[in-house]
Amino acid sequence: MSKVKTSVAEALQGLQDGASIMCGGFGLCGNAEALIAAVADQGAKNLTLISNNAGNLGKGLAVWLEKEIVGKIICTYVGTNEILHAKMASGEIDVTIVPQGTFVERMRAGGAGIPGFYTPTGVGTVVAEGKEVREFDGREYVLERALTADYALIRAHQADPFGNLRFYRTARNFSPIMATAAATTIVECDELVALGAIDPDDVHLPGAFVQRVVHVPEHEDVIEYRMNRPRPQA
Repeated sequence: MSKVKTSVAEALQGLQDGASIMCGGFGLCGNAEALIAAVADQGAKNLTLISNNAGNLGKGLAVWLEKEIVGKIICTYVGTNEILHAKMASGEIDVTIVPQGTFVERMRAGGAGIPGFYTPTGVGTVVAEGKEVREFDGREYVLERALTADYALIRAHQADPFGNLRFYRTARNFSPIMATAAATTIVECDELVALGAIDPDDVHLPGAFVQRVVHVPEHEDVIEYRMNRPRPQA
């Protein structure tokens, strides 16, 4: 069964106001650029964004902030995203910042059907406010709830028609976990290959977790901050 869609618009069919969307990527690395841009133009509003961060330098998910289509963000990092800083300070967007390890584990739990788990991370800080805290073997742990979403938008290096995926190095980041925790996973792939072309040992995410695939061969692949090592003095 082929899951390949003919266009990005077709891949996003059914997206409505109020949807919760997980987006893979770390900074601008591994972003599903075409899907992100298409959501900004599609018209859905009051979205809940679940992502490590919300873009930067006016690129990636920062476009959603500029278009004012996001009502809530669950993320691990605000950083130098000036748009998010401003909207967070003004109360225009409800922002929940989660420790990065907890963020991943909440999604993993959601994908595994586990409703919650206890972690020592955040005990005694604002992270634990309003949450249950229990003691196990003399140490306190905070209860964290699983995290799921209506959609996951992820980018893979290679995909076959069934949705088996291979990612490119660190661009894999959160994407496989998000795919397990979303009701509908939409994949934007650099290369669309024949069924069986990806060796089973090289499949990073089985197609069972993927519902839609769209081939997008061209990407901007922005480098946020180019750093150069100083040349040693002679």
